[in-house]
Amino acid sequence: MTPLTAISPVDGRYSSQTERLTAYFSEYALMRFRVKVEVDYFIALCELPLPQLSEVDRFVFPRLRAIYESFTQDDAAAIKEIEKTTNHDVKAVEYFLKQRFSELGLARFSEFIHFGLTSQDINNTAIPLALRGALEECYKPALRSIVALLDDRAAEWEDVAMLARTHGQPASPTTLGKELAVVVARLRRQQDEIDRIVLPAKMNGAVGNFNAHLSAYPNVDWEALARGVIEGFGLRQNRLTIQIEPHDGMAELFDAIQRWNTILIDFDRDVWTYVSMGY
Repeated sequence: MTPLTAISPVDGRYSSQTERLTAYFSEYALMRFRVKVEVDYFIALCELPLPQLSEVDRFVFPRLRAIYESFTQDDAAAIKEIEKTTNHDVKAVEYFLKQRFSELGLARFSEFIHFGLTSQDINNTAIPLALRGALEECYKPALRSIVALLDDRAAEWEDVAMLARTHGQPASPTTLGKELAVVVARLRRQQDEIDRIVLPAKMNGAVGNFNAHLSAYPNVDWEALARGVIEGFGLRQNRLTIQIEPHDGMAELFDAIQRWNTILIDFDRDVWTYVSMGY
């Protein structure tokens, strides 16, 4: 695919601006994050340990993590090939991992991949992981850069006088620095809201009650294990869910991002108006 053959401007005309996001929002990326969740969950089961996993050598953990740390497009293609048989994307990831476990001499433990989980336990953890990665590596640096630039200009131009306007009409004097400082304050408030949000995730089974977990191992504190895995990813545990994590955290985040973007658009329009007036 090239920018000229893409069906969306996101991957076409603006691909140079968005290509960094493929590491987080492509199907390849989703597969990689799913593999990460499955592997780290399996390692947590070994660290309990579950009785049937007590013989798993801890020295193999780095080799297990290497499956997602060195995940390639060929690995993603292999999962897609498996999906032609399973007709299920998360199940294809599970079967891919079983193959890799066999290569590592761990075939007899491979039935504990995905133990007790539902597909949404994987998706509802992998997607927030991808989203958080894109925020930290791509979006937040852009926010900070814009705010820092405007803040510098507000200080530089604090004594530059200009005529303010209300309702489009000439009003009282102000300074260019003060008007920019207003924008900076608004952007920072929303930036703080974006930074405050820690995305939730769940790993509590098909209906959110740890049914399969407790049926097999009633004496294990499954809620604590799930919390440890989720918080290890830098997310927060949503303890009370149905089959899916309801995505309220993502809604909060997207609302804050929308407000930040709206403030920037407001600023852009003001500058356009100043330019059109000859300021």
